[in-house]
Amino acid sequence: MANKRAMICGGGIGGLVTALSLLEYGWQVTVLEQSPVLGDTGAGIQISPNGCKVLRELRLLENVQQRAFAPEKIEMRIGQSGREVFSIPLKGTAVARWGAPYLHVHRSDLTDVLATALKQRATGSLQMTRKIVGYENRGSQIAALLDNGNEFVGDLLIGADGIHSVIREQMLGKQAARFTGNVAWRATVPIEVLGELTPPPTACVWVGQGKHAVTYRLRGGELANFVGVVERGDWQSESWTDQGTREEALADFDDWHPFVRNIIDKAETHYRWALFDRDPLPRWHDGRAVLVGDACHPMLPFLAQGATMAMEDGLALARSLTGDLTANSDVNDALNGYFNSRISRTSQVQAGARKNMKVFHKPAIAYAPVQLATRMKPDLMHQRMDWIYDYEVPEAPGKFKRTL
Repeated sequence: MANKRAMICGGGIGGLVTALSLLEYGWQVTVLEQSPVLGDTGAGIQISPNGCKVLRELRLLENVQQRAFAPEKIEMRIGQSGREVFSIPLKGTAVARWGAPYLHVHRSDLTDVLATALKQRATGSLQMTRKIVGYENRGSQIAALLDNGNEFVGDLLIGADGIHSVIREQMLGKQAARFTGNVAWRATVPIEVLGELTPPPTACVWVGQGKHAVTYRLRGGELANFVGVVERGDWQSESWTDQGTREEALADFDDWHPFVRNIIDKAETHYRWALFDRDPLPRWHDGRAVLVGDACHPMLPFLAQGATMAMEDGLALARSLTGDLTANSDVNDALNGYFNSRISRTSQVQAGARKNMKVFHKPAIAYAPVQLATRMKPDLMHQRMDWIYDYEVPEAPGKFKRTL
């Protein structure tokens, strides 16, 4: 198919990585984002080595590293006392063991790197204030339908429009979501205002009865990131932009370690959202419309894999779309191949995140066996993450990759 043209619904991390990946394989791309600007909604994200390998394929890893923070260790501490359960090296180990670094990056910084690269490599490909309300398969083409009555027509439409995906809803109807009984707080605070009560330069999970928190650093260590998850049923909004109060957040972590309470107290804004769980979908495509990222496999945050799974999807999809795709049967085969290559992995990661939701919310005494096991076998935690972090998106046989 000459001049293959793809439209991507959504200019978040998954959509931008998908666009950049398709460019690598000879596609023309248009990213349609409904917002007027690519904002900084969200806070810190963790990019494990499997995600960094995707960035390296796109020749953007160094750009992201310049704006990220590489944690020294992964550690677990008891939320109230701060007692260490385990601590394992990460900064030097990640590249040696898994072939790429482990990074913490502000969501807006990663988005900026991706968007800047897209604008440089495909001028005019990022279209803002373009709200897609549906799609229409038209034989060998597909139309993205906009809310103003206009449309974009191409050979493929990728739904990278998140947990409330318009593309997924048209494709599969409304999907049932189960409230987990957990609400998450998130905030960022400049390190300089935290004083002596600054969380360690690690990826640290603070665990306890019915709640847990995660702290780590961003922007070369200048910013502290906080995520706190509490079991409660009185807040069930899944919006990332809803806010609570400092007093409410402090009450949820009453009598916890001063490191945790200090970052809550010094934060200016306290976002919170309810966590919902969803089952794997039976399919990810309809004709020439296909899904990536949270649109097809939304993740609970307890394995820190939501962004990296979307990044893997984008590269995997591009590698599936090789050869002549003029016939609908060719497109169907390619998109089936993409789905089959991803569904098992993303479903396992979803299940792993669901399991950790319970692992992190136990009384302090329950972590004594973990503490003993990691002392006896220091490599245990590394081994438990090998299946996620060691992964590389497989190359497509006979693929053509454009050299830029």
